Amino acid sequence: MKLIKAVIRPEKETEVIHGLEAAGLSALTKWDVLGRGRQRGIQMGGTVYGELSKLCLMVVVEDDEAPTAVEAIMTAARTGHPGDGRIFLSDVKAAYTIRTGKCD
Repeated sequence: MKLIKAVIRPEKETEVIHGLEAAGLSALTKWDVLGRGRQRGIQMGGTVYGELSKLCLMVVVEDDEAPTAVEAIMTAARTGHPGDGRIFLSDVKAAYTIRTGKCD
């Protein structure tokens, strides 16, 4: 299994979720986060915003579904401007269902 963490623009949430659902991937976890990329935030006029509001999505998929999930997220989240976000892909060694105690 693969764990995908995607940090995206909050305004792209609906598009990304619909993109994942269209790819047959409906299970996810999301939370609001603050952060900055290499550009260290943005400057608007004389004000510097060092941390920007983003959305983090966590999706666990089977190994063969990972490329489809990554592509769905990239396609839906991309604006072509700095700050579109990042996707992190990791191996999942085990996943337990709390209700049953079983390892998937």
